[in-house]
Amino acid sequence: MLIRCLFMDFTATGVLMSLTYDQVRAVRWRDDALELLDQRLLPAEQQYRRVQSVAAAAEAIRAMVVRGAPAIGVAAAYGVVLAAAARWVESPGQWRARIATDLALLAAARPTAVNLCWALRRMERVMAEISGDPRPRLLAEAVAIHEEDIAANRRMGALGAALLDTRGAVLTHCNTGSLATGGYGTALGVIRAAYAAGRVERVYADETRPWLQGARLTAWELVQEGIPVTLLADGAAAALLRGGAITWVLVGADRIAANGDVANKIGTYHLALAARYHRVRFMVVAPVSTVDLSLACGTDIPIEQRAAEELLMLGGQAVAAAGAEVWNPSFDVTPAELVDALVTEHGVVWAPDTEKMARLIADSAELAGPDAG
Repeated sequence: MLIRCLFMDFTATGVLMSLTYDQVRAVRWRDDALELLDQRLLPAEQQYRRVQSVAAAAEAIRAMVVRGAPAIGVAAAYGVVLAAAARWVESPGQWRARIATDLALLAAARPTAVNLCWALRRMERVMAEISGDPRPRLLAEAVAIHEEDIAANRRMGALGAALLDTRGAVLTHCNTGSLATGGYGTALGVIRAAYAAGRVERVYADETRPWLQGARLTAWELVQEGIPVTLLADGAAAALLRGGAITWVLVGADRIAANGDVANKIGTYHLALAARYHRVRFMVVAPVSTVDLSLACGTDIPIEQRAAEELLMLGGQAVAAAGAEVWNPSFDVTPAELVDALVTEHGVVWAPDTEKMARLIADSAELAGPDAG
């Protein structure tokens, strides 16, 4: 079942969605440069890192200065602007040919987040239409990608909040808020909208090892917004679900396969299993750009392997036995049959499968119009 929503600022019931609880921005363009809130330093320090080259943008994505699939896509779009500016100054007649290496550099920064390559393809289509100085047109497109992401998040927030029909507490994993997107957030956007509407009274956040995005980022965002948050160890989630206090589990996604399988931060899969066992509903919130119809199922999704040091070290100190080997995937795949609802900016898909996902993408293309890429 696909529920369409053609309204930007209204819930499915027609109630104006509150735009409060939305103060944080992780990505911004200022004075001809990309500025990224360095998420590695949070919550102790709030520092924007000024990025002025495509190499620096790619490194910021790889090193997780910026993270979260939608935010990575937005940052990559601005990275293309930086690349085009440099190539145009260097060789106006050959900028288009020379920028190919820059695009490849950006694409390789984080392989699982499909939004990155989606944003690059969109920028490439614009590049093909440009004659003369590419900078103004590409900057306008990057800004459009950024603004569209925020608008999509607000639509998803309204749609998802409308599903939370029982006031209570929710559980989330990793960070899916403004820090992971252009602004407002995906799953955390739903939580923001639901809290503003009185449908959520408390958020429980998994710490999300090994980068502790839940502890350092989600808890920080919610504290900034004045939304009650309780932090728990990843391994405590099943016990919390058993207690009966949680009405929904809400997560984001880095890539969704054609059959509805979802790749998200490592730890999402066992959370989905625990939610199903305890009859707690499980919601995935992600923009349509996260869906990759070229991949039939979740086993086809490339899973990024991170450095062993992320598990062996903590705060620069060794925490594991010397000689221990490490398996450190950054993501896992949750089968579609464990997903109760997939919320996108173009509608809600209940119990996603291949047929429903194909219909979602077809309807999204129809809504976007013939000129959409």
